[in-house]
Amino acid sequence: MRLDLFLKLSRLCPGRSLAQKLCDAGLVSINGKPAKSAHSVKPADEISLRIRNRLRIVCVTSVPTARSVAKTEAATLYTTIKDEELDDSTVSLSV
Repeated sequence: MRLDLFLKLSRLCPGRSLAQKLCDAGLVSINGKPAKSAHSVKPADEISLRIRNRLRIVCVTSVPTARSVAKTEAATLYTTIKDEELDDSTVSLSV
């Protein structure tokens, strides 16, 4: 599954277009490497995501097969490793 679609279905990003913009800006990485929106996501991948003044690192537990995921099921697609607020000096782009 594409990275931008996974971010949307898992509700880590509110929409696919925002996920694509974050990837283009270099604010999303998989396993420590910057990732494009078309990058394939697999279980056990570690996704790092910076939105506004927040850094979130998650580990993918499962990849959905359907094009839609229930809100209650979305949180089961990943486990949160780190979720922290960044100070203004470390924020590079506000989206």
